[in-house]
Amino acid sequence: MLGRKGVVSARGVKVSMTHPCAGRGRGRVAVRAAASTEQAQRKIPQSIHDIDNGKILGFDADLSEDHPGFRDEDYKQRRMWIANLARDIVPGQDIPILEYRDEEVETWAKALEELQHLFPTHACKEFLDAIDTLNFQPDVVPQLQDVHEILQETSGFAIRPVAGLLHPRDFLNGLAFKTFHSTQYMRHFSQPMYTPEPDLIHEIIGHIPMLTNRYYADMVQQIGLASLYATDAEIWHLTKVYWYTVEFGLVREGEEVKAFGAGVLSSYGELDHMKSGKAEIAPLDPWAKQPKMSYKDGFQNKYFVLESFEEGAELLRKYSKEFIDRENEFN
Repeated sequence: MLGRKGVVSARGVKVSMTHPCAGRGRGRVAVRAAASTEQAQRKIPQSIHDIDNGKILGFDADLSEDHPGFRDEDYKQRRMWIANLARDIVPGQDIPILEYRDEEVETWAKALEELQHLFPTHACKEFLDAIDTLNFQPDVVPQLQDVHEILQETSGFAIRPVAGLLHPRDFLNGLAFKTFHSTQYMRHFSQPMYTPEPDLIHEIIGHIPMLTNRYYADMVQQIGLASLYATDAEIWHLTKVYWYTVEFGLVREGEEVKAFGAGVLSSYGELDHMKSGKAEIAPLDPWAKQPKMSYKDGFQNKYFVLESFEEGAELLRKYSKEFIDRENEFN
């Protein structure tokens, strides 16, 4: 239970590319050659301390015109203050406790209460078990330090605050060291059910419950391990693998499919769309070319489903091994 007072939204970048890992023969040789070339240019992180959490792609105080908080100067300055706190935190230090404002608590409460209506019929069993244990309350915004401690006890994952949308390589690299980079600011109070970027509601409701599950956490870490040895081109493919699992993944439960991806679980509209039957559902193949990622364009046109998290972890372990096997090329 969380007791202090004071969730990609997803972490994606729109890209269009052919799968850089597929194929044999000359295609695989070319990938090997690219990795060998990068070994002289890029140092492989050895710990979370080697990963920069300051390469932010956007969503700082200078918000885009279509952002709900664009004309709210007080909101933008509040976000900037919270973002600056994240830049100063060293991994291993306690995460500062924030006193959330009344409008921020109200925003949290509205989102939580709306989403809870759909969780019993739309969310996977592992998520429901975790959300019951976490016991989120509408009048208490969870603190990152509290959920960090819970993850340490359950799956061994850690939380590291971040100022905004982190560069994909740095974000994925963090997962290799069982570290999830999380924002700490709240979406704008005028639209409690919408955010164009990661925010605390997306992180806490969407990501944290699933990260308490050790099989799921293992699956997430495998994507991170692959990213350590991926070429720049392959990072974009791994970003899509992350997108269609960690953000928008589904898992089969009997004759039904249920949500486990944070981008689904933290969005009332996406949950409803997922169950509507309008989107295509297919088995996950991390080696295959992945569809274009879409967030602002509307709901997902295609979801990928796992048979179980144990199966998903094993699948991504086999996939990541092809990258990890390159380790000697970077030494």
